[in-house]
Amino acid sequence: MTEGFSPKINLNDRMEPSKITTSLSPMRFKSVEQPETTDFKSVFSGLVENLNREMNAPDELTKDAMMGKADVHDVMAAIAKSEIHLNVATTVVGKVIQTYEKIMQIQI
Repeated sequence: MTEGFSPKINLNDRMEPSKITTSLSPMRFKSVEQPETTDFKSVFSGLVENLNREMNAPDELTKDAMMGKADVHDVMAAIAKSEIHLNVATTVVGKVIQTYEKIMQIQI
């Protein structure tokens, strides 16, 4: 992820042992701080860049698979992952448009 929109949280520093102190006990997290985002534009542009990167990954892996540098299973996993990203992005865009239309219908 790019620097502009992702929270800068180091999970290893925030982990502490639970009340049960055994070697197999689960770890607990300390309180979550606020994400360090600047504005909606930078967050949204970062998400679009991430989506673009995920959509281009299957093409690059396909080229690598043709040259024998990657496995076909990795290509199929990247294709499935990009399909999921595209479905989520399409759903989010649809919800944003619906919300905008509802806001525009509000009588002042």
